[in-house]
This record gives sequence, structure tokens and C-alpha cells, in this order.
Amino acid sequence: MRRAPFTAMALAGLTALAVLGPTGAPGAAATPTPAPAPAVNALAVTGTDAPTTAPRVHQVEVFGEDGSIGRTRVPAASPFAPDPSGGRVQGRGAPGSAAADDGTVTPIVHNGGTDAKLDVVVVGDGYTAAEQDRFRADAAAKWQEITAVEPYATYRSLFNVWAVDAVSAESGVSGDPDRATVRSTALGSWFWCEEVERLLCVDTDAADRYAAKAPQADLVLVVANSAKYGGAGYNDVVSPLGYSGIATVAGGNAKSGQIAVHETGHSLGKLADEYSYEDGGAYQGDEPPEANLTELTASQLRRTHSKWYRWLGRTSPDGGTVGTYEGGGYHPLGLYRPTDNSIMRSLGREFNLPGREAMIGGFYRYASVLASATPADAVLGRDDRLTVDLATPDTRLRWFVDGREVRSLSGRTTVQVGALGLTGPKGLRHRLTAVATDPTPDVLDPELRDSLTDSLSWQVTR
Repeated sequence: MRRAPFTAMALAGLTALAVLGPTGAPGAAATPTPAPAPAVNALAVTGTDAPTTAPRVHQVEVFGEDGSIGRTRVPAASPFAPDPSGGRVQGRGAPGSAAADDGTVTPIVHNGGTDAKLDVVVVGDGYTAAEQDRFRADAAAKWQEITAVEPYATYRSLFNVWAVDAVSAESGVSGDPDRATVRSTALGSWFWCEEVERLLCVDTDAADRYAAKAPQADLVLVVANSAKYGGAGYNDVVSPLGYSGIATVAGGNAKSGQIAVHETGHSLGKLADEYSYEDGGAYQGDEPPEANLTELTASQLRRTHSKWYRWLGRTSPDGGTVGTYEGGGYHPLGLYRPTDNSIMRSLGREFNLPGREAMIGGFYRYASVLASATPADAVLGRDDRLTVDLATPDTRLRWFVDGREVRSLSGRTTVQVGALGLTGPKGLRHRLTAVATDPTPDVLDPELRDSLTDSLSWQVTR
């Protein structure tokens, strides 16, 4: 069953933002209040009059090749994206693409209906009409990178992946290979955003328009036609389509998939960043709502049964032992993270145990433990076969007829109605129920464990 979409992580409570220099590394100073919005490139103005209101900005994450992560603010609009009202490219005056296959949707991975699966939408940018096959190959490769990381690897069957063709007038993206390079592309992607070479920005409204073409959008990934390392994490984007956040990556770069993994830690796991800035100061606020940050020490977590107390002392897949490590949420003091260095702190890592648990909970906010192409409450006869789909191969499956378990069917994903041994008058309707439970050891929270059981029922006759 489709879960209601959730809101993006709140940013209003941040008390310090990194000041990024030309290289994107954290600077020597931080400010207690958000910095003023950056000036928008004059190329973004498409009309004859200057805008009367301040341009929209997004707070994004910047990713270094060494795994480091920083933050800055960028314009929401791209100076190189087509103007949807007039068709010309902002800053170029060139016509936008009107290719017939623009907006075509192709399933890269299809595991079931959108109501029971988590739907990932991958939109390409900088791919011409002749390069759409390359885009789909890049989209599939990025998904392989993402699903190489747990818990994605275990839960691959919970996802659908849709590729949306965004046909660009020119191949490649602006800022590649150098900052003087300008290209006309469907989403206006560009490196050197805010003077940071590896920061790959995008026109978020254009990305949203293309994502809307997919059957459902729960996660959005923009793949740029470039081998240059780079990306960005827009974790303050909330769309009426139901997704929160956009990650941008370079399709031809082998390291860029990690950017998307980190970003989904925010959008699916509702996890906080575990990195900090030297000049971030001591945290002074309330207990953070995110599952992977706390003001409490390990002994206080145990005593109060708070946050990740169930995981304390266990060996974590990102290395080391779960405890309380000071520094996180952009502050070096006053906040603790569960492990020394998970993917929420630097790229190239795994989720720690509390983070993995939160990600699984996020998967199930959109997807279901149990699904079937046969509508619930359908009336099935003795010649009908019923097939169900499970979240993982280890999912436990039980079958019940009129509330009584049929143990001989345990674990079977396909059932023949005629083999149920139904009794009573012919035409009498019985209720067949499938109950599935995900037994994963990566979830300890009893409340979350309760949500890992689901059931479906149908009417059957002999």
C-alpha cells in the first residue's frame, strides 16, 4: 500500500553553515545565521525587465572526491536551462529541443505496481536525441552503484526505476571540461556552480517537470552526461509529486553513485549529516529529531532507552563499535553520532546500524512487505492461481483460509485455489489471506518491527 509522502528534513534549526571557498572545502569561519542568497548570474534573466523579487535558492551539499562533504547555497534556476514559456535557452538565445522522444519514460527496473514499490525516477541531462541509449545505460549503471550498498542490496526487489528522456540540444553540460564551456541542455546542469568546480547544479523546476512524466516519483536522480566527478544534494526540495530532495551525479564517473546513496539517507532515512565544521561551535539546541544524532552520552542513552541504545556495543558495518562519538550535525561539540565514520559523514562508507535501520523504515514508508498483481478482495475460482511478491527472499510467508493457517503452504508464493481443500456448498465464498513478515536482524525497534508485517486477502470458491 502506498504510504503518504513525507516532508523533507527541516533546515530551519541549523545554527551554523559552512562557508565554502573556491575549492568547496569548509572555510575558516561559520556564521550563526544563514548567509545572504548568492547573486544570480545575469544570464538567467530572460525578460526585458529585471525580476522584482529575490531569486529562489536551495541549500545543497557539495561532495569532494576524497569523501568530504560541505554545504552552500545555490540558485534554484539555471542560467542555461530552456525557458518553458518561450523555448529559448536562458543566457544563450538558442532554441530548446523539441525532439519527439523528449519525455519518453522507460522502465529500467520493474518489480511491481507503483502502489507497492518505491519508485526511483532518473532524469538525464546533456544527452542529445541520438544519445538516449547512452543515458539509459548510465541510469542503469548508477542504480547498480546504489544497490551495491546495504540495505539497498538486500531490498532490490522493493524498487521500480524509471528513466525519463530529457533530450538536450547539445551533448554534455556546462562547465565541462572548463568553466568557460556553455551548453544548451534540457535541465541546464552546470559545474562550477557558486564557483565550486565539482558542484553540479540543475534547474530544479525543470527536473520536477520531467520527473512528473514517470508513473510515480518517490526519489529523483539527475544524471548528467559527463565523466567529470561532481554532484549536489538538494535536500530541501519538496515536490507535490511526493518526493523530497534531488541528487545530481555525473553519469560517466564511477564515484558519483555514492552521492545519491548519501542523499537518500536524508530523504528516505530522515537521517542527519554526521559531519561537523571546526568552527561550528558547540550545539545549544534541543534534542535533534533525527535517529542518528543525540545530545546524550552512551550511558544516558542506556538509562533513558533513547535513540540507538539497542545498538550500543555492536559491531557496525561501517567499521568500529556503535557508541557515542562527539561531533555531528555541523557541530564539533555537543552532539554525538553512532559511529566514527558512516556514509552520513563521508562518502565511500556504509550506513551504520542505526542508519541502516532508519533506511529500511524509509523503504517501507513507500513499499510493502507483500504485494500481488491480483487485486485484494478479488473473487477467485478453483482454476485460478494466485501469486504474491515478497520484499526479500528471507521474508516469512503464511497462508490462512477463513482464519485457519494452512501450514502446508508456508513459504509458497504461488497458490492454486483448487488445491486449498475448500469445503461447504459450491459457490460458498471463503477468505484466503497471505501474511508476510520481514525478519531482518537490522531492525530492533519494536514499533518499526510491527510495520514489517503485512497481509492481503482474497475471496475464493471451490
